[in-house]
Amino acid sequence: MAYPAAVREAWQAELAGIREKGIYKEERFIHSPQAAHISVEFPSGAALKEVVNLCANNYLGLSSHPEVIAAAHKALDERGYGMSSVRFICGTQDVHRTLEQKLTEFLGTEDTILFPSCLDANAGVFEAVLGPEDVMISDRLVHASIVDGIRLAKAMHDTYKHCDMAHLEEKLQEHQDKRIRLVITDGVFSMDGDFAPLDQIVALAEKYNALVFLDDSHASGFIGRTGRGVHEHFGVMGKMDIITTTLGKALGGASGGCVSGRKEIVELCRQKARPYLFSNAVPPPIAASAIKVLEILSATTERRDKLEVNAKFWRQGLIDAGFVIKDGESPIVPVMLFNAKLAQDVARDLYYEGIYVVGFFFPVVAAGQARIRTQLSADHDIPMLARALEAFKKVGAKHGILGLDKKGIIAKYGQ
Repeated sequence: MAYPAAVREAWQAELAGIREKGIYKEERFIHSPQAAHISVEFPSGAALKEVVNLCANNYLGLSSHPEVIAAAHKALDERGYGMSSVRFICGTQDVHRTLEQKLTEFLGTEDTILFPSCLDANAGVFEAVLGPEDVMISDRLVHASIVDGIRLAKAMHDTYKHCDMAHLEEKLQEHQDKRIRLVITDGVFSMDGDFAPLDQIVALAEKYNALVFLDDSHASGFIGRTGRGVHEHFGVMGKMDIITTTLGKALGGASGGCVSGRKEIVELCRQKARPYLFSNAVPPPIAASAIKVLEILSATTERRDKLEVNAKFWRQGLIDAGFVIKDGESPIVPVMLFNAKLAQDVARDLYYEGIYVVGFFFPVVAAGQARIRTQLSADHDIPMLARALEAFKKVGAKHGILGLDKKGIIAKYGQ
């Protein structure tokens, strides 16, 4: 196969340019289970270091829960390692059907279909249920996987300003000639941690005879009084037409996702969604573990309650220390730094202080919006978070950013 030297050199130059800008993404190697404390090798080949993990999606601390692991072991013994096939051929087991039924009950919908990931669910659902006579109206900050799924559909696409209900209403009025108007939003926006005003979105959808799509990946299991999600938080359970979510965050932390909602939509996905039709089924141990997670969450709200306490403590601690953070209520707490290299440098310094965080910058977030996204877990405790705050203060003081607002940070480091 031809691999011309000029092509190799062009790509090498591109990678070198990424390094020179200070935005090269370094992977850190974890030598322990996912948890609030992890054992990390960084840089590559260095001695192991125990650090506090503040950037995992392990919101409820269930990734390594003994009952979840035991359920996986049992399913591995009884149902095998993998299905070696897609669902509609010979890739569906009883555990898949049971999990779909449990998710339907948990999310308060009519039916559910599993996908290998929520990315796959978002990639498949729009193309399966919409046509050229329809329109998709999405919040401008929806997740990248939703954007990719929208691109695959034949329906028209329009957007509204982030969480701007007046602008959404204008768009709904503008598209009254379409057969289906589908409003598309995240529940919790993963980079900012803010909630979509879902009660207002539902009210507008009802007013203008539209449908509502909700990606609740950063909410399922811990947002709402009993952890059902943003639709529970805003009192609109039962009114969602489509919910996509993941098993790879709070609901066990492994992989897998789903489309849940109106039974006709779910059935169309079963018949037409390409990621469902052409990808192997969720492995049996993961399906069985997710069932166990739902049982744990249905028995008690102890973990989501502890997570809420941790998030409030952490937010207030960062504010008191003089950091710029995004407003919100979720356990996603972005520390805004606005400069990509600064975000990398602060994250690296925090690592050497025993805090595992990662700098986020373009293209993961908009240019000039670099940050460190901290995420809380029910596995954290207040003394652990207090120690992490001291590390943040030390590193913030080193870089001279404590007490500076956005303009001050940009004036010092650029954007």
